[in-house]
Amino acid sequence: MNIADKAVLVTGANRGIGRALVEDALSRGARRVYAGTRHPLAHPDARVTPLTLDVTSAADAQSAADSIDSLDVLVNNAGIALYDDLSDRAVLEQHLAVNLFGPFRVTRALLPLLARSRGAVVNNVSMMAFAPVPFTPAYSISKAAAFSLTQSLRALLGGQGVSVHAVLTGPVDTDMTRGFDIPKASAESVARAIFDGLENEEEDIFPDPMSQSLAESWRSGATKALERQYAALAEQYPAVA
Repeated sequence: MNIADKAVLVTGANRGIGRALVEDALSRGARRVYAGTRHPLAHPDARVTPLTLDVTSAADAQSAADSIDSLDVLVNNAGIALYDDLSDRAVLEQHLAVNLFGPFRVTRALLPLLARSRGAVVNNVSMMAFAPVPFTPAYSISKAAAFSLTQSLRALLGGQGVSVHAVLTGPVDTDMTRGFDIPKASAESVARAIFDGLENEEEDIFPDPMSQSLAESWRSGATKALERQYAALAEQYPAVA
């Protein structure tokens, strides 16, 4: 998958990693970049097409799909992260609505276009899918679920020629991590690493120094091997999958 001359859609494109992904796709020669945001986004590059896309809205997802002629890469980047202690179920449900059901909803709406182009889905997950941070447990739970969704879609959509990639980000210098006094990667460097990983056909992309420290142990570990073993069942029993 090469970004040059491709059509790319990025959700949550108004700031942080999403905005950096838009700019990096343009720098790689993307033919068209659809910038999905909840509110209209203006961009000086004529290759950028703003899309009103609240990922919690089925109507927005379908409207986006109906307005696009072709699509090669979908980057599910939109997300929320709130401090909580799991005392309020509504906060957990809010995280699941955006971070889990959002990517699911948008992917399903755009799947016919991606299957036609034999394209790619890239889900911006988090290292917190592996281990929760105590003061953002709802976020961690939703990202663990989003990672499992990514693995499941990877196994199910491979037969349609659609590759599915997980981005396991560590701390990135965005609004989401403003309260953390820790080393952070820049959004621009993470965006570059995400598209580098996609072009290198990496299933699981570790785009920053902290996440990269886990990359080799994950790729060669027993859990990844088990994922591949289970995914093979989709080939053995295609009628079930």
